[in-house]
Amino acid sequence: MVEKILLASPRGFCAGVERAVDSVEKALEHYGAPVYVRKQIVHNIHVVRDLEARGAVFVDEVDEVPVGATVVYSAHGVAPSVHEGSRDRRHNVIDATCPLVSKVHVQVKRYAEDGCNVILIGHAGHEEVVGTMGEAPDAVILVQDVDEARTVAVPEGRLAYVTQTTLSVDETSEIIGALRDRFPHIIGPKKEDICYATSNRQWAVKEMLDQVDLLLVVGSRNSSNSNRLVEVSLAHGVPSYLIDDDAEIEVGWLDGVRVVGITSGASAPEKLVTRVCDWFRARGAENFEEFHIVDEDVTFRLPFELRRELELSAG
Repeated sequence: MVEKILLASPRGFCAGVERAVDSVEKALEHYGAPVYVRKQIVHNIHVVRDLEARGAVFVDEVDEVPVGATVVYSAHGVAPSVHEGSRDRRHNVIDATCPLVSKVHVQVKRYAEDGCNVILIGHAGHEEVVGTMGEAPDAVILVQDVDEARTVAVPEGRLAYVTQTTLSVDETSEIIGALRDRFPHIIGPKKEDICYATSNRQWAVKEMLDQVDLLLVVGSRNSSNSNRLVEVSLAHGVPSYLIDDDAEIEVGWLDGVRVVGITSGASAPEKLVTRVCDWFRARGAENFEEFHIVDEDVTFRLPFELRRELELSAG
């Protein structure tokens, strides 16, 4: 019988996700449907379905967007070639790339222009990594784990590193340590690239694990930061499952479980956490507590293109 539910705080939407989702919503309000979105605006199927219902059309590449149409780039960022494709098709572009991802793009370009080869710590195929590598494809070398850090071959000359923003804090630290052992003169950003929201959500989970028997992470399968929360829990010996919503909870997971921890990835809306809590309430749970670690007060302004358009129309 579950006696208590601990809700990790902070959890859920980060500032970059809020900005990206707001961008699509406000574009739909201003321009009307359809508004095209390249890739999933954020990695959450519920968010995507909600926006589709309002008139957003999600595409894989900009060549699927009609000439002259409005297109929003996702929070994960795009390579320069994507911008070129939109220019060729005269798209009205709203670039909703998270500013923290844009910072990594700028770092890669700067390092490459300074003559450095750049190691990018990240996961192959993730949209953020694809976009970042596109900034300097001839200079960037992808490293995914500690083993690769210990064996990767790099050209002679200056070397730098950057990281994907949604990685495991602990694993990334270990990878950077391995790179520094091999390449003592490697240079890196003054401040780590892993975003504040990813770090905070992992921190909250770590602090909570001693008090729970099971951790449920609300988030979609393709959400990098959500998967990292599951990994943090498993690494500390606490069973954990990634669920899109309450429909994926299996009663068998709760055998012998007294305290359940719940958190959500940075692209999961709070309404999904509410649904999970309601699932437990319907089965007799009464004790719900917030497990608060730190306040988050980060906000990002809407993309410049959209902000300017809205200001002009307001008049």
